Amino acid sequence: MASIVIFGAGDIAKLAHFYFSRDSEHRVVGFTVDSAFRREATMADLPLVDFETVERHFPPAECQMFVALSYAEMNQLRARKYAEAKSRGYTLASYVSSRCTNLAEHSFGDNCFILEDNTIQPFVRIGSNVTLWSGNHIGHDSIIEDHVFVSSHVVISGHVRVGAYSFLGVNATIRNGISIAPHTLIGGGAVVMADTEARGAYVQRPAQRLDKTSDQIKL
Repeated sequence: MASIVIFGAGDIAKLAHFYFSRDSEHRVVGFTVDSAFRREATMADLPLVDFETVERHFPPAECQMFVALSYAEMNQLRARKYAEAKSRGYTLASYVSSRCTNLAEHSFGDNCFILEDNTIQPFVRIGSNVTLWSGNHIGHDSIIEDHVFVSSHVVISGHVRVGAYSFLGVNATIRNGISIAPHTLIGGGAVVMADTEARGAYVQRPAQRLDKTSDQIKL
């Protein structure tokens, strides 16, 4: 059993504490954030310490770390803290839900956060610092590069490459055999049928309100 200190004090850190504590062999021993963002001395009844001095409280020789941040700045904030934690000697832990259907033969990278009800088909490769929120389908022979965030109920078909620092919104669909270029933003509900361009943003039109009211429509 490895001891883990979680970087973060928001919702994702709270969820990481829940998942690691209840569905892994790891033991969460504390939290850390940059001193400018630390508002309390504890979180979840555990110490919350400044990241600048975290080694004094949780030495890298004794604790691993998990960076529990979102897709802010197209995942670049999470990537920076990931790199800084590694440069300071920490091993970065990953969480893979026991309720994930994982048929991939390759091990995943570090600092991954893979939640329940993901289906990961054979021959998939997943890099480091990747978040797969709940309920996604990752098709066979697909590759997800480093520092990617995949929201819920995304369908990534077979033989897809998802470039580093990309974000895929809820219910997006990616057809088979295409490449999502690095730093691509795909909005919720978007259907992507061809390769994307680096730093491109692809969104679906939002639902439109009809002139009729709901009771005027015959179902």
